Amino acid sequence: MRILAIVQARINSSRLPNKVLLDLEGQPMLVRVIERARRARILDQIVIATTSDHSDDPVEALCQERGYLYYRGSPHDLLDRYYQAARLYGAEVIVRITADCPLIDPGVIDHTVMAFLGEENPTKNVSLSELRWDFAANRLPPPWKRTYPIGLDTEVCSFPALHRAWQEADQPYQREHVMPYIYELERSVHFSTLDHISSERQIPKGFFRVLQVDHSPDYGAYRWTVDTQADLELARKIFAHFEGRDDFTWLEVLELFHDHPELAAINANVQPKTVRDIDLRNQEAF
Repeated sequence: MRILAIVQARINSSRLPNKVLLDLEGQPMLVRVIERARRARILDQIVIATTSDHSDDPVEALCQERGYLYYRGSPHDLLDRYYQAARLYGAEVIVRITADCPLIDPGVIDHTVMAFLGEENPTKNVSLSELRWDFAANRLPPPWKRTYPIGLDTEVCSFPALHRAWQEADQPYQREHVMPYIYELERSVHFSTLDHISSERQIPKGFFRVLQVDHSPDYGAYRWTVDTQADLELARKIFAHFEGRDDFTWLEVLELFHDHPELAAINANVQPKTVRDIDLRNQEAF
């Protein structure tokens, strides 16, 4: 089972331009994301998926300097960018990570992918035809509920599921957010890891099998992603606390927030995007 993490990254983000290259205690944010994700044991490779637009030449330059694998594709159709990168690198399972999550945790990545592979197959020695799930995630965007902090976001799908979404998704938000077509309720059945998962539950023909990887207690109120200047300020304080290390775990960050509850107030007023929110530049492209 070949498991490929694809990290989407571009310079011209709508709310905080150039954020993927902004400094976090001596390293660009994109480097923080990649180096933390590389500690996940379950991943075979990590690929940065950036755009073919000239504005993203610095992302390519960084990849070449650091020896990171990368793919350049559609500036607007992220679903196509993921699909083409997955096909190019021979992925059987795709792990979606975004470059604005510098606190991404390798243990959480491993846990989410292992849940996707199934309790009865706690290794990668399983074929695509044996997979119980088409998609798994530890967080879905509003209106779905999340129990992990936003910023630990890990989505996992099989290549056949991604291929079907690539063929059938026709709405701009489905193309921009990559995987909504797979987990939207009109064509999927959802299960939670916190519930008893019955093998007897009927799944309509053609529906995707979706697993929500949930955590108890619920820490979904924490915001650890970087979309705004306030988010960046918080991320910088976190990395400064750990003195530039990038091997700290999300549980250590959680302990830091418990000891310093004032940290959560830094970006408390930032409104999260919903799955229907899209970059107007992408809407015009479609």
